[in-house]
Amino acid sequence: MGETPTALEKLNIRRPTLVLDRARAVSNIERMAARASSSGIALRPHFKTHQSLGVGRWFRDVGVSTIAVSSVAMARYFAEDGWTDITVAFPVNVRELDDIAELAERVRLGVLVDSRDAARALARRAGAPLRVWLKIDTGYGRAGVAWDDGARITAVADEILGGSSLEFAGVLSYNGLTYMERTPEGVRRVHEEALDKLRAVRELLISRGAAACAVSIGDTPGASVGEDFAGVDELRAGNFVFYDLMQVGTGSCVPDDIAVAVVCPVVGVYPERGRVLLYGGAVHLSAESMEGEDGRVVFGQASRTWPGGAMPFAPVVSLCQEHGVLEADPRWAAGLKLGDLVCVLPVHSCLACDLYDEYVTLDGEKLGTIHKDGEA
Repeated sequence: MGETPTALEKLNIRRPTLVLDRARAVSNIERMAARASSSGIALRPHFKTHQSLGVGRWFRDVGVSTIAVSSVAMARYFAEDGWTDITVAFPVNVRELDDIAELAERVRLGVLVDSRDAARALARRAGAPLRVWLKIDTGYGRAGVAWDDGARITAVADEILGGSSLEFAGVLSYNGLTYMERTPEGVRRVHEEALDKLRAVRELLISRGAAACAVSIGDTPGASVGEDFAGVDELRAGNFVFYDLMQVGTGSCVPDDIAVAVVCPVVGVYPERGRVLLYGGAVHLSAESMEGEDGRVVFGQASRTWPGGAMPFAPVVSLCQEHGVLEADPRWAAGLKLGDLVCVLPVHSCLACDLYDEYVTLDGEKLGTIHKDGEA
């Protein structure tokens, strides 16, 4: 009943390991590329989710040529593999201006600002032209100029337009509010509200003299189930390559779309109390949590035969640094033995994947990440 699947036994796993289902990931990539194409918009996938040259090449195979990253170091990492159109989708860090200028000599580089000071700092650092996006906050509240602060929006845009080495790219936003919804209908509603705000900002800037103003959006829930993309020029979603339990919770995907799992050895079996102890803690899964169906906090979900569905009766209910505790059906727990392998589907794949320096695919191939191959 709890026996380790043969496919996992062939991988000779001894400790917590990040296992990747290539077929599922490629299917996710192809589906998102088709959605973007059918909507007439460019796909600029955010590579911060996978952070791997090998996975990045799967995007190339479907014709993707533009990417987003979350740091200058990550931009350099992918530039070395031949990517030449890169947006650093993170507010400019003025301590890295020299690094930004150097990279702009090699690739078509995009950066983000949400203040006049940041735009001025970029303009003062002479060098190759930079594409500069104005970061807009449509209500999430993390970063960006508030969408209805017309005075500040125009002031920052004027600063960009006045910089001789700066090219005004347009307005860019991340709608994190979609992650708080629990139905596709709710995601669509929040997605459309944000787009209305971005359209209003674009109209303002064009009326103030901007020759063009592209619109870039970047949340996976909106990209996965949104229906209205009128006026959008590019999608920067990234999590869709693997998806995760959080995305299942928003209705963006189904469990069978999740392409990564942390495979953990069993180190303790306690069927009398409905518990299984895993070698797999916060340093393997991340400490990201979500509310389970019964309202309790969970840190992952066990899968009996991943790549199959999650078992609703086996959530990870607590984490320490190295330990993970599953709450399991006593009958299933009784069928486990020490050394069996349990697949845990992550709450947030971006954070879980960031903890590893390589992926192991189901057929045994190893794909390095920036932590192994790069400089981050």
